[in-house]
Amino acid sequence: MIAFEWLWAFALLPLPLLARGLMPRARQTRSGALRVPFFRDLAEAGLATPGARRGKALRLLLLTLVWALLVTAAARPAYRGQPMPVPVAGRDLMMAVDLSGSMARDDLSLDGILLSDRLSVVKSVVDEFVARRTGDRVGLILFGSRAYVQAPLTFDRKVVRELLASASIGLAGPETAIGDAVALAVKTLRDRPEGQRVLILLTDGASNSGMLGPLDAAELARQAGVKIYTIGVGADRLPGGLGFGQRIVNPSADLDEATLAKIAALTGGRYFRARDGRGLAAIYDDIERMEPVTGDPLFLTPTVSLFQWPLGLALVLSLAFAVALARPRFAARPAAEAAPPAGEGARP
Repeated sequence: MIAFEWLWAFALLPLPLLARGLMPRARQTRSGALRVPFFRDLAEAGLATPGARRGKALRLLLLTLVWALLVTAAARPAYRGQPMPVPVAGRDLMMAVDLSGSMARDDLSLDGILLSDRLSVVKSVVDEFVARRTGDRVGLILFGSRAYVQAPLTFDRKVVRELLASASIGLAGPETAIGDAVALAVKTLRDRPEGQRVLILLTDGASNSGMLGPLDAAELARQAGVKIYTIGVGADRLPGGLGFGQRIVNPSADLDEATLAKIAALTGGRYFRARDGRGLAAIYDDIERMEPVTGDPLFLTPTVSLFQWPLGLALVLSLAFAVALARPRFAARPAAEAAPPAGEGARP
């Protein structure tokens, strides 16, 4: 249906009549006129036409139409479609991903296939998780020796996924600044509605860099109402050694699980341990169940603005009116130039 956003604009329609009635009339100079008693006979014979009154009426009608079109355009007509339900998430979700040098270890597998490094598995799992968060505001923090907001909170999940896919190991430095990543997430989320602030922190080591300690940052998060889910990534058993002797090495020996568990407990979240890609995917599934995506739907009415059509038609009619007014003047010039000067007669 077509509706007008500024319906009150139609109150301007009688404005020209009010201006005509209130403003003083211009003075008119009277000149002599010749009364022709047989004018009707001349008109019937086609030798004269009463076009002055008819032309004046047509001009008045044209100007009235132009004014009505301008007022209609000012009323902002728009076509409104049927209301469409839009899923609304009750969460502002920040994800902090570790890009330190230890994320290059190739000890994680996904679907039984050994991948080159931990970050590749993390990218694959997190990408699927973000793709399912329809309607959520999702942001991305990348941290190493320093923490950076790679993507602020946004509904454009495609951009977040592309930025995560382009991240590389060591981009933010070789070390791990967990406290700075948490503090940066708190700064980003603190202006969002309470009860909807969530941070998912993923790392494979212990905090060994940054200006703020992890537990101090967790206290700030608790005061700001930010719930933190922490995920420790890395296998805990990996065969190694050379020759006849083999030993079992723990590639996640530097993972500070105790601190990650305290961060989660202090903020009302939960700590998870991911030893392979399948376990990491299951963790994100658990977080998705604990932090549901959709709430009560909102209804969005698609609207297409139509003001340009009456405005364009008014412009075309105004140009046609201007051309019609100027045409008699240009037509009169050749006739005036062709007329002989007064008093000059024809020579024999």
